[in-house]
Amino acid sequence: MDKNQFAKTPPMGWNSYDYYDTTVNEEQVRANAEYMAKNLKEFGWEYVVVDIQWYAHGAGTQRDKHQYIPFSKLEMDEYSRLLPDPNRFPSSVNGAGFKPLADYIHSLGLKFGIHIMRGIPRAAAHEHTKVKGTNLTANEIAIPNSICWWNPDMYGVTNTPEGQAYYDSIFELYAQWGVDFIKCDDICRLDQPAARYETEMLAKAIEKNGRPMVLSLSPGPAKIDWAWHYETYANMWRITDDFWDNWRLLKDMFHRCEIWQKHVYEGCYPDCDMLPLGYLGKGFGEERMTRFTKDEQRTMMTMWCLFGSPLMLGCEMTKIDDWTLSLLTNKEVLAMLTPKCVPHQICLNDKKAIWTAHNEETGASYVALFNLGDEEAEVSVAWKDLQIGDAPASMTELWTKGSAYVDADGMLKVTLPAHASVVYGF
Repeated sequence: MDKNQFAKTPPMGWNSYDYYDTTVNEEQVRANAEYMAKNLKEFGWEYVVVDIQWYAHGAGTQRDKHQYIPFSKLEMDEYSRLLPDPNRFPSSVNGAGFKPLADYIHSLGLKFGIHIMRGIPRAAAHEHTKVKGTNLTANEIAIPNSICWWNPDMYGVTNTPEGQAYYDSIFELYAQWGVDFIKCDDICRLDQPAARYETEMLAKAIEKNGRPMVLSLSPGPAKIDWAWHYETYANMWRITDDFWDNWRLLKDMFHRCEIWQKHVYEGCYPDCDMLPLGYLGKGFGEERMTRFTKDEQRTMMTMWCLFGSPLMLGCEMTKIDDWTLSLLTNKEVLAMLTPKCVPHQICLNDKKAIWTAHNEETGASYVALFNLGDEEAEVSVAWKDLQIGDAPASMTELWTKGSAYVDADGMLKVTLPAHASVVYGF
């Protein structure tokens, strides 16, 4: 299988983390999937991803002390493979796993994904449970000093045939469930030496099981000098640590996109992380609307789409308001989200950023101007500096549908509020 065929355009979907943290349950996943199918599917949104600790009993019950309860009870089969917590995912009982939930999501015309941690459960190693396809037990393929510093659930896995057999076995299970998307954590920024070869083991396991699955690596920041490795073995890789609704983080993303702009192509996507829009934070104990202003929300959507990042919502979709829905269903802006539309940074400093993109397939071109300063300011650029041909008679701003023109001096100018942007198509 060619893994670059799994996601010919950047994946678009929903992930449970930003709203539910570790606590999401089956009813909530189904409700969000139903909203997506009804309101967002026609615009390209299709993945429904259950994030971290779906296998942990009592997840979230000690949130005032621990995000991840140390050595909590984990649901697991005889072959050291994690299973959904039946208390939160009742359709998983009697060995069904996530198949009933995946089947339901597929029936809506959507795709199903799950989060996993790099490695093998520490509980399996301590209990010496079996590894399918081998004569070894979990403790014999676990690396005791390869532990994620922020989540206590897993040990790294040895780079051996038996270690590969473990990864083959979990992806065999995921294929049986009908999983379409895997977000693997504690692996992207290569904190542990094992992360490099475990990425390769994941890719081999996906290829062996025969079911196409998008492979997404977290958390970031990814290392630009290892770009070839991410591109060879994964479909998405995070170029930032967890991204939240904070202007400082959004402004910094322009520098990250500058570094990674030449590494966006079919099946391979530097990932700017989830879109913190709408209602967030319930699982963290602070349900709230995004702290981004409306101008900042448009700036984020413009940059993610123009750059070619995957789009993953983190909000409670059933509470999406009309404003947020308008951001997610703007077909003209979403049309930039294809590797056929090649992005190019023209300018970046503390006050402004200017990007262009051109779709060689459709002939469409785009120019985006961003005010990165904290006050209203004019943002301008000489058309000749954009290097995208002669100036058109007029251009359409993709959010407001207003028109813009290059002046007699060959300058494109616009006055923008703090943190605001425009993107023109022609």
